[in-house]
Amino acid sequence: MGTRLSSSTLYAHLWGTQETAAIFDEKAMLQTWLDELGALARAQASLGIVPEGSARAITAAAKVESLDLDFVAEQTRATSHSTLGLIRGLLRVLPEDAREHVYMGATVQDVSDTWFGLVMRDVGAIVWRDLRAVEASLLELARRHRDDVMAGRTHGQPGAPITFGFKVASWADEVRRHLDRLREGRPRWVVGQLGGAVGALAFFGADGPELRARFCAELGLGDPGISWLTARDRVAEFGTVLAMVCGTLSRIGTEVYELARPEIGELAEAAPSGAVSSITMPHKRNPEGSEHLDTLARLARSSSAVLVEGMVGGHERDGRSWKAEWIALPEVCQLTATALRLGRGLLDGLEVHTGAMAANVARYGGGLESERVLAGLSAEIGKHRAQQVLHEVLREEGTGLSEGLVARGLATAEQVHAWGHGPAVDAAARMVDAVLERAAAARAAEPEEWV
Repeated sequence: MGTRLSSSTLYAHLWGTQETAAIFDEKAMLQTWLDELGALARAQASLGIVPEGSARAITAAAKVESLDLDFVAEQTRATSHSTLGLIRGLLRVLPEDAREHVYMGATVQDVSDTWFGLVMRDVGAIVWRDLRAVEASLLELARRHRDDVMAGRTHGQPGAPITFGFKVASWADEVRRHLDRLREGRPRWVVGQLGGAVGALAFFGADGPELRARFCAELGLGDPGISWLTARDRVAEFGTVLAMVCGTLSRIGTEVYELARPEIGELAEAAPSGAVSSITMPHKRNPEGSEHLDTLARLARSSSAVLVEGMVGGHERDGRSWKAEWIALPEVCQLTATALRLGRGLLDGLEVHTGAMAANVARYGGGLESERVLAGLSAEIGKHRAQQVLHEVLREEGTGLSEGLVARGLATAEQVHAWGHGPAVDAAARMVDAVLERAAAARAAEPEEWV
């Protein structure tokens, strides 16, 4: 068991996924760093900066299983340097004539920031895949429940009729905007870093910009065009988009959490075989997944805030920013992947009780009709006067809308009935159609993979 719950044998599944753990596992991270050193040597060899033989030797030796990681750790502690222990470990397994050509002109941030570019590429692909799956589930739910009327609620109270499809289409439309953000942001985020001491690439002279381009190409990353040692907006933006994805999933989870209350009973999570909600209250069916989505979103916002803080850095390098990112970026990535996995399962097994929705609309009676009655009465006596009258009528105990308005001589019973039973959800249903149409067009035009 690790020292944190996120690496616990018992609880790791609540805070991360196997896919993202494979990205952030220490050996995986070190191998990526070693891959970068091989790519740097190959790029340098292509420009005659180091011999071809050295580049081949570095590439062949740069394997984490070839290194003595205890020695690497000891040297990291002894030197108080983030990558020198790794470099010394690699030097021990290299031929002597290649040792002086390792890590030439590069810095810690060249390694770690390029790793971030690869992390954002790989995690972004997972988020894209799972978010599209979430969108597909939502679109199907919206289509299926386009016309199923339920109470729309504001401030936690029943307000006016909507359809469940309308509610779900709002979720789907928000997810589509996240997909747009991912597509638009990819060229900004999936880039490498090669800046040298202060970002000016002085070690390499005139070859610097071309070397950076070739180094990035070796790793399948974009060339940033200029060093970004203290320009941390890329990492901050990526983390913020992930936190926003978690926020949307939490919004969905909060709806399920609230509407699953027995006194409402309109939604319910699937009940997996063997799951236990309460040891002491066997009757309970807790919305555990919905609840956990909110927990994950809170933590994701916390980690993304650290990444935004990193945008304020000093001069041409500031370790306060990017060293905090080493903790915060993996956290927000792990949390988001977990939320997406949980959200997919929640939606795939969601129980929608349209009968309860209809019963609740009926139970609230004429109150849900007040917006339509207000519209009809406004055309007769003016909006503000109509609003005041309806407030008075609805506060008279034992008096309904129709009776109150008829008693005041402001409308006939037939008028009130016509107003209250007008097309309350027609526009909502048409908005569902618009969301479905936009999403279908977008999905047809975009690749399934994040490229």
